[in-house]
Amino acid sequence: MDGYSFCYEMGVRDYECDMQGIVNNSVYQNYLEHVRHEYLKEMGIDFSEYTRQGINLVVVRAELDYKNPLTSGDRLLVCLNLKRESALKFAFYQDIYRLPDMKTVVRAKITGTALNTRGRPEIPEELDRCFQYE
Repeated sequence: MDGYSFCYEMGVRDYECDMQGIVNNSVYQNYLEHVRHEYLKEMGIDFSEYTRQGINLVVVRAELDYKNPLTSGDRLLVCLNLKRESALKFAFYQDIYRLPDMKTVVRAKITGTALNTRGRPEIPEELDRCFQYE
């Protein structure tokens, strides 16, 4: 999709739905996280290697606006942009769309930072190259 750095298609599994037959609200965070990891891999960033090096990418805030539900068997498209928010923080702006009608399901802003083994923020150079600047 135009306007996004990365998009990834997925499907809803039966066990992700609650008693109302819709995707449980907590599952959307799993979708968002999975796509963030896929994006980082696509950009040549090895999340697990960072951890082995003592650099931990962590979420410090998650803001989700639920617009429309998904149900079992639905296909979805998760799109994102990554922006630097400050010297110490970055944010993934993510949208989830239902396919094929492209109805907005969730809009999210996931704010993170990178902590080194001493507990101090340290944005790795490889990650910094992925940021969109305004």
